[in-house]
Amino acid sequence: MITATATKIEAILYLKGKPLSLGEIAEYAACDRATVKEGIIELMDNYAHRDSALEVVETPDGYSLQLRSDFHDLVQTMIPVELGVGALRTLAAIALNSPILQSDLINLRGSGVYQHVPELVELGFIRKRRDSDSRSYSLQVTPKFHQYFQIEQLPQILSTSQKEEQLELELEGVGSGE
Repeated sequence: MITATATKIEAILYLKGKPLSLGEIAEYAACDRATVKEGIIELMDNYAHRDSALEVVETPDGYSLQLRSDFHDLVQTMIPVELGVGALRTLAAIALNSPILQSDLINLRGSGVYQHVPELVELGFIRKRRDSDSRSYSLQVTPKFHQYFQIEQLPQILSTSQKEEQLELELEGVGSGE
Protein backbone atom coordinates (compact mmCIF):
# COMPACT_ATOMS: atom_id res chain seq x y z
CA MET A 1 0.00 0.00 0.00
CA ILE A 2 1.26 3.46 -0.89
CA THR A 3 1.60 6.18 1.75
CA ALA A 4 -0.39 9.41 1.76
CA THR A 5 2.82 11.39 1.15
CA ALA A 6 3.70 9.34 -1.94
CA THR A 7 0.14 9.74 -3.25
CA LYS A 8 0.34 13.51 -2.72
CA ILE A 9 3.68 13.63 -4.57
CA GLU A 10 2.16 11.61 -7.40
CA ALA A 11 -0.68 14.14 -7.65
CA ILE A 12 1.80 17.04 -7.66
CA LEU A 13 3.90 15.49 -10.44
CA TYR A 14 0.77 14.75 -12.46
CA LEU A 15 -0.70 18.23 -12.04
CA LYS A 16 2.53 20.11 -12.80
CA GLY A 17 3.25 17.98 -15.88
CA LYS A 18 6.95 18.84 -15.87
CA PRO A 19 10.07 17.82 -13.93
CA LEU A 20 10.26 19.27 -10.41
CA SER A 21 13.20 19.48 -8.01
CA LEU A 22 13.02 17.97 -4.52
CA GLY A 23 12.71 21.49 -3.13
CA GLU A 24 9.78 22.36 -5.40
CA ILE A 25 7.97 19.14 -4.53
CA ALA A 26 8.63 19.72 -0.81
CA GLU A 27 7.17 23.21 -1.09
CA TYR A 28 4.01 21.98 -2.85
CA ALA A 29 3.63 19.02 -0.49
CA ALA A 30 4.31 21.17 2.60
CA CYS A 31 6.92 18.77 3.96
CA ASP A 32 10.71 18.45 4.22
CA ARG A 33 13.05 17.26 1.48
CA ALA A 34 13.89 13.97 3.25
CA THR A 35 10.19 13.05 3.36
CA VAL A 36 9.87 13.93 -0.32
CA LYS A 37 12.91 11.78 -1.17
CA GLU A 38 11.34 8.81 0.66
CA GLY A 39 8.01 9.40 -1.13
CA ILE A 40 9.73 9.60 -4.54
CA ILE A 41 11.60 6.34 -3.90
CA GLU A 42 8.33 4.72 -2.83
CA LEU A 43 6.58 6.00 -5.97
CA MET A 44 9.38 4.86 -8.26
CA ASP A 45 9.31 1.42 -6.69
CA ASN A 46 5.52 1.26 -6.87
CA TYR A 47 5.42 2.18 -10.58
CA ALA A 48 8.29 -0.24 -11.34
CA HIS A 49 6.29 -3.14 -9.91
CA ARG A 50 2.96 -2.50 -11.62
CA ASP A 51 1.95 -2.93 -15.22
CA SER A 52 1.47 0.76 -15.98
CA ALA A 53 2.00 3.05 -18.95
CA LEU A 54 3.46 5.64 -16.55
CA GLU A 55 6.69 5.86 -14.61
CA VAL A 56 8.39 8.24 -12.18
CA VAL A 57 11.88 9.14 -13.35
CA GLU A 58 14.69 11.42 -12.31
CA THR A 59 15.75 13.76 -15.12
CA PRO A 60 18.43 16.46 -15.15
CA ASP A 61 15.62 18.95 -14.36
CA GLY A 62 14.10 16.98 -11.48
CA TYR A 63 11.55 14.25 -10.95
CA SER A 64 8.78 13.64 -13.44
CA LEU A 65 5.72 11.43 -13.92
CA GLN A 66 5.82 10.48 -17.57
CA LEU A 67 4.78 7.96 -20.17
CA ARG A 68 7.10 4.96 -20.43
CA SER A 69 9.33 5.04 -23.50
CA ASP A 70 7.55 1.90 -24.84
CA PHE A 71 4.58 4.17 -25.64
CA HIS A 72 6.35 7.01 -27.49
CA ASP A 73 5.21 5.66 -30.88
CA LEU A 74 1.65 5.91 -29.62
CA VAL A 75 2.21 9.56 -28.74
CA GLN A 76 3.27 10.29 -32.33
CA THR A 77 0.03 8.86 -33.68
CA MET A 78 -2.36 10.15 -31.01
CA ILE A 79 -1.29 13.72 -30.35
CA PRO A 80 -1.87 16.19 -33.16
CA VAL A 81 1.15 18.00 -34.56
CA GLU A 82 1.16 21.75 -34.06
CA LEU A 83 2.29 23.46 -37.25
CA GLY A 84 2.29 27.18 -37.88
CA VAL A 85 0.41 28.64 -40.83
CA GLY A 86 3.68 29.31 -42.68
CA ALA A 87 4.86 25.71 -42.29
CA LEU A 88 1.41 24.45 -43.35
CA ARG A 89 1.52 26.59 -46.48
CA THR A 90 5.02 25.36 -47.26
CA LEU A 91 3.82 21.79 -46.77
CA ALA A 92 0.85 22.45 -49.04
CA ALA A 93 3.15 23.84 -51.75
CA ILE A 94 5.39 20.76 -51.48
CA ALA A 95 2.38 18.42 -51.64
CA LEU A 96 0.95 20.16 -54.68
CA ASN A 97 4.24 20.24 -56.56
CA SER A 98 5.81 17.05 -55.23
CA PRO A 99 8.59 16.53 -56.00
CA ILE A 100 9.82 20.14 -55.97
CA LEU A 101 13.31 21.57 -55.77
CA GLN A 102 13.97 23.53 -52.58
CA SER A 103 15.24 26.44 -54.72
CA ASP A 104 11.90 26.51 -56.59
CA LEU A 105 10.04 26.32 -53.29
CA ILE A 106 12.01 29.31 -51.98
CA ASN A 107 11.04 31.27 -55.11
CA LEU A 108 7.42 30.27 -54.50
CA ARG A 109 7.21 30.71 -50.70
CA GLY A 110 10.17 32.89 -49.66
CA SER A 111 13.06 32.44 -47.25
CA GLY A 112 10.83 31.07 -44.47
CA VAL A 113 11.23 27.75 -46.28
CA TYR A 114 14.69 27.43 -44.68
CA GLN A 115 12.96 27.15 -41.27
CA HIS A 116 9.94 25.14 -42.40
CA VAL A 117 11.75 22.36 -44.30
CA PRO A 118 13.84 21.04 -41.35
CA GLU A 119 10.71 21.06 -39.15
CA LEU A 120 8.68 19.18 -41.77
CA VAL A 121 11.50 16.66 -42.31
CA GLU A 122 11.81 16.09 -38.55
CA LEU A 123 8.06 15.52 -38.27
CA GLY A 124 8.32 13.00 -41.11
CA PHE A 125 5.94 14.81 -43.48
CA ILE A 126 8.51 15.40 -46.21
CA ARG A 127 11.65 13.75 -47.54
CA LYS A 128 14.67 15.86 -48.54
CA ARG A 129 17.25 14.48 -50.96
CA ARG A 130 20.13 16.05 -52.90
CA ASP A 131 18.98 16.52 -56.51
CA SER A 132 21.36 14.92 -59.01
CA ASP A 133 20.70 17.55 -61.70
CA SER A 134 21.21 20.67 -59.58
CA ARG A 135 22.81 21.95 -56.38
CA SER A 136 19.41 22.09 -54.66
CA TYR A 137 17.43 19.51 -52.71
CA SER A 138 14.43 17.63 -54.01
CA LEU A 139 11.48 17.71 -51.60
CA GLN A 140 8.47 15.42 -51.60
CA VAL A 141 5.74 14.37 -49.20
CA THR A 142 5.98 11.03 -47.41
CA PRO A 143 3.38 8.33 -46.73
CA LYS A 144 3.09 9.82 -43.20
CA PHE A 145 1.81 13.06 -44.77
CA HIS A 146 -0.95 11.17 -46.59
CA GLN A 147 -1.81 9.11 -43.51
CA TYR A 148 -1.75 12.00 -41.04
CA PHE A 149 -3.77 14.46 -43.12
CA GLN A 150 -5.93 11.68 -44.61
CA ILE A 151 -5.28 12.93 -48.12
CA GLU A 152 -4.93 10.04 -50.56
CA GLN A 153 -4.50 12.01 -53.75
CA LEU A 154 -5.40 15.50 -54.86
CA PRO A 155 -8.01 15.56 -57.63
CA GLN A 156 -6.37 16.14 -61.01
CA ILE A 157 -9.37 18.01 -62.41
CA LEU A 158 -8.76 21.07 -60.24
CA SER A 159 -6.56 23.90 -61.41
CA THR A 160 -3.33 24.46 -59.49
CA SER A 161 -4.78 27.45 -57.61
CA GLN A 162 -7.92 25.48 -56.69
CA LYS A 163 -5.76 22.57 -55.46
CA GLU A 164 -3.67 24.99 -53.37
CA GLU A 165 -6.79 26.49 -51.79
CA GLN A 166 -8.32 23.06 -51.09
CA LEU A 167 -5.16 21.62 -49.55
CA GLU A 168 -4.48 24.76 -47.51
CA LEU A 169 -7.99 24.61 -46.04
CA GLU A 170 -7.60 20.90 -45.20
CA LEU A 171 -4.18 21.44 -43.61
CA GLU A 172 -5.27 24.49 -41.61
CA GLY A 173 -8.05 22.41 -40.11
CA VAL A 174 -5.35 20.19 -38.54
CA GLY A 175 -2.68 22.73 -37.46
CA SER A 176 -2.82 26.03 -35.63
CA GLY A 177 -0.78 29.20 -34.98
CA GLU A 178 2.06 30.71 -37.02
